Amino acid sequence: MRRYGAEYQAQYGQKILPSQRRALRDILACRTEAMGGHLYACPDCGEQHYQYHSCRNRHCPQCQHDAGQTWLAKQKALQLPTPYFLLTFTLPADLRPFAQSHQRVLYHLLFRASASASQQLAQDPRFAGGQLGLLGVLHTWGRNLSYHPHVHYLVPAVARLPDGKYRLLKHNFLLPVKALSVIFRAKMRDALHETPFFDQIPAAVWRQDWVVHCQPVGKGETALRYLAPYIFRVAISNRRILKCDRGKVTFSYRQSETGKYRTMTLAAVEFIRRFLQHVLPKGFVKVRYYGFLAPCRRPQLATLRHLLGIVMGCFPPAEITTAPAASGWVCRCPACGQEMRRLRSIKPPARSPPDDL
Repeated sequence: MRRYGAEYQAQYGQKILPSQRRALRDILACRTEAMGGHLYACPDCGEQHYQYHSCRNRHCPQCQHDAGQTWLAKQKALQLPTPYFLLTFTLPADLRPFAQSHQRVLYHLLFRASASASQQLAQDPRFAGGQLGLLGVLHTWGRNLSYHPHVHYLVPAVARLPDGKYRLLKHNFLLPVKALSVIFRAKMRDALHETPFFDQIPAAVWRQDWVVHCQPVGKGETALRYLAPYIFRVAISNRRILKCDRGKVTFSYRQSETGKYRTMTLAAVEFIRRFLQHVLPKGFVKVRYYGFLAPCRRPQLATLRHLLGIVMGCFPPAEITTAPAASGWVCRCPACGQEMRRLRSIKPPARSPPDDL
């Protein structure tokens, strides 16, 4: 970013979205004097060390390291003792250019249409016969940084019936995906019809099959661990970048088809473009809960968990609490390893107002 960010901004100029511009600025400033920090000194050898603050931008590879584990612990506390399904809705390729230009609108409609389609089909007595509980996570990238927006839902195999009771579902079947894809497509079409760019969408989009996938994932723990990194991790981490030289970036990725690792080399400007296209609009919520998992229904989960524990012949999972906070972060001397003392704080220089305000 520091070596090629200026070239990227010069090439794309006004096409850079405010959220992308802010992410680029924060990543460049992260853990530098621009963020402010503290000066430490070792009482034994006199070594001095500057410790600068992180930018805390959710798209920065250096930040949000521990947030995923905290979220995972909270989700495990809400986990029900029942089989789970992973339900995935993918946006068609012809709609992706509109998603890039109208991120907030398209991402919101992707959530709303997919959740509504799932609940509508689940009401059919042949399937769930009631309301599902959905934990949805937006994911926009492929392994090679390609733009591939889709939503994952983690769904427990239980439905809330109209009379307030609950019904256990089969462990190997949730909903028919072909019928679900048709309803999903229709709901997206109706929602997009209210937008000013609907007439620009190719008519072929509404005639092709849309991709919806559903698979059982056991007790859900593996799926939770799969989803957690996508919530607090950016499209690529620093450790996957193998080389940055002569205007090109080489990184590793794992092929979905074979599971084998491959390398890809891109021009540095193109690499930055691919990375920044996954920056979300400011304040956009990428994790959403529907049905009986919605926040307003959380108080009922304790009773449901207890009942399921009895029916499934197991004890309800213990509530997971956060471990007590440590006494504080300690800065160690890089020369002798002794604990360093803070001499003074360093205030960041005055910053201009954010570009997206």
